[in-house]
Amino acid sequence: MTTTLALNDVSGEYGGVRVLGPLSLAVADGERVALVGKSGAGKSTLLSLMFENWRPRVAYMPQALGLVDTLSVFHNVFMGRLDRHPAWYNLVTLLAPFRRDVEDVERLLARLAMEGTRRQRAGELSGGQRQRVAVARVLFQDTDVLLADEPVSALDGPLAEVVLQALTDSYRTAVLAMHDVELALRFTDRVVGIRDGHIALDEPSKRLSANDLLPLY
Repeated sequence: MTTTLALNDVSGEYGGVRVLGPLSLAVADGERVALVGKSGAGKSTLLSLMFENWRPRVAYMPQALGLVDTLSVFHNVFMGRLDRHPAWYNLVTLLAPFRRDVEDVERLLARLAMEGTRRQRAGELSGGQRQRVAVARVLFQDTDVLLADEPVSALDGPLAEVVLQALTDSYRTAVLAMHDVELALRFTDRVVGIRDGHIALDEPSKRLSANDLLPLY
């Protein structure tokens, strides 16, 4: 496969202390990669470095979600495409959204079992609903590559599967940091295990079982 994106000898710091790397990692076009490892291993730092190095080709969903609590669900999702429109279009949308955008957003919300929430303020939602709004925003963004940090951590089994299916159907190239190794193996085709800021495992998902990943935790 042709390499789409790569990091070469990158390192990450937190509070002046190195927490990641140096490491190198390449993601090929069409690969869906799971980043696994215990909390603090460096997964989020690695995703952040990917975002910094690979923008604007990537849609990024951080753990913090980045929702604006005072805005509606619609407007939080619409923010995924702010950079595609002139300022006047975005201003009009803030006051009276265009029907096409409303229909596109409602279609995404329905796909994520969020029907009827378009007008609700993000600050009024549950944790799982907020996470799905952030998912809808990266789906609406519709770029080349998806980076998502624990995109289903607040969701139960069936909803987690619905969301992961939507993400992997929409992005043929993706890097997902995940804590559920069973889901990671099912919804990605490559697993990269991070331990103490370094790559400890890098294998096709089909060659692995959940037990193979236990040493990373």
